[in-house]
Amino acid sequence: MVLAAGGGRRLGETKQLVDWGGEPLLGFVLDEVRTWESIDEIVVVLGSHADEILEAVDFGDVTVVLNPEWEEGMASSLRAGLDSLTHDAQMERVLVAMGDQPKIDPEVVASLLGAQKKSRMPVVLPKYRYTWGNPVLIDRSLWPRIMSSLEGDTGARKFFQAHPEWVEEVWVEDLPPRDIDTVSDLEELRPRLRPGG
Repeated sequence: MVLAAGGGRRLGETKQLVDWGGEPLLGFVLDEVRTWESIDEIVVVLGSHADEILEAVDFGDVTVVLNPEWEEGMASSLRAGLDSLTHDAQMERVLVAMGDQPKIDPEVVASLLGAQKKSRMPVVLPKYRYTWGNPVLIDRSLWPRIMSSLEGDTGARKFFQAHPEWVEEVWVEDLPPRDIDTVSDLEELRPRLRPGG
């Protein structure tokens, strides 16, 4: 599940559509997610500028969920996405990724899936050196609690911190992937097109 409903206020433009090596940022992120192992379905949650994004990004086989309450913050998007998944009884777990983090290492995803398979912990997340990051693997058993307890723009981090007995950390040597929040983030991290490319 890719959360991509934010308004991009700090960036000053529609973040999901900024040019990222010749394609919209959200399209690039979705292409990356398609390469992750053991992914049966991709759901993206949209909110701000949804019509514009739907027209500009090739979603292909991706399921799009619209969050009319996106201005409430990330929690509302997480609730909307999880609610859409609960209708599929075969869906056992979800990997939650951010639509503005274009550089998730597929090996991190594989490590999370492998760790959850062994431990059966309901939450498995990467610990990049000294801090938690994304994506986060969440077992279906916790979805109702998350949907009923989250609010604001904090995501599920505080919820997980309050219940460490549910959380398994997978240590990652790298620094955490960065969000594209500001113009300087964009200029520093955006891939450069080769001349003539």
